[in-house]
Amino acid sequence: MDGLWPTTGFDESRIEEFYAYPPGLDRPWVRVNFVSSVDGAVTVAGRSRGLSTPADHRVFQLGRDLADVVLVGLGTALVEGYGGVPVGERRTERRRRLGLPPVPPIAVVTGRCAVPLDSPLLTDTAVPPLVFTCASAPETARREVAEAGAEVIIAGEDRVDLHRVLAELGERGLHRVDCEGGPKLFGTLIEEDLVDELCLTLSPLLVGGDAGRIATGALPVEPRALSLVSVLHEDDALLLRYGRGPGSPVG
Repeated sequence: MDGLWPTTGFDESRIEEFYAYPPGLDRPWVRVNFVSSVDGAVTVAGRSRGLSTPADHRVFQLGRDLADVVLVGLGTALVEGYGGVPVGERRTERRRRLGLPPVPPIAVVTGRCAVPLDSPLLTDTAVPPLVFTCASAPETARREVAEAGAEVIIAGEDRVDLHRVLAELGERGLHRVDCEGGPKLFGTLIEEDLVDELCLTLSPLLVGGDAGRIATGALPVEPRALSLVSVLHEDDALLLRYGRGPGSPVG
C-alpha cells in the first residue's frame, strides 16, 4: 500500500497509528466505513463484499480492531451475514496493547427489533450485541431478543433516534464508533449531522445496473463540508479518508 496524500509520513508498518481515533475523546466519534465501485455502486449482486479488495479488507478489519463498538443497521447485518466480531490472536493482541477488550460489541439499529432469533448476531458472538430499537417495537420481539442474549435498548418512540443511540454509547464509554452501514443508517447519520469521519474505498470496478449508493434518506439542512485527510492506493483501488472540515482534527 502506498500513500498519495499526504505525500510524506505514511508507512504501512504504522497503519494502526495512521488510522487511530483522536486521543482523549469525551463523546462518541463516528467513523463510517464504506466501499463503492468507481461508478458509485455500493453492492455487487446485492452484497458489498464483491467490491472489496485486499487493502480494503485490511482497513475494514483494522477499523474493528481500533473501535469500542461496531454500529450497523439490521438490514445490512442480515444481508452480509453478520455474527459477532470474531476473536483472533492478532486482534486480541492489538486490542490488549491498546487497552481494549478482546473484541468490540456489535450495536444493531432496528426499529422493529426484528433480529431473527437464529441470527449469528445472537448465536455466534463472544460478547452480547446491543440492539437499539423503538418503544413501539413489539414487546414480544423485544423480550425474545433480550432472552436470546442481547441488551435491548429503547432509543426513540416510533423511530430510532441516533442522538440517543450515541448518548447511550457514550454513557457506556464506547466513544470509538465504527459504523459499517448500511446506506439507510449512513443517510440518517448525515441527515442528523452525526458523521465525524468517512473512510471510503473506491474499488476499480464498473458495476452498472441498479445498485444503490452508499447513503440514502432525507436531505440534511445543508451539505456537510469535509476535509481530505488521506489518500492511499493499492492494486488500482483508492482508499480515501475524509473528516469534518475544514481543519478536521482526525488521527
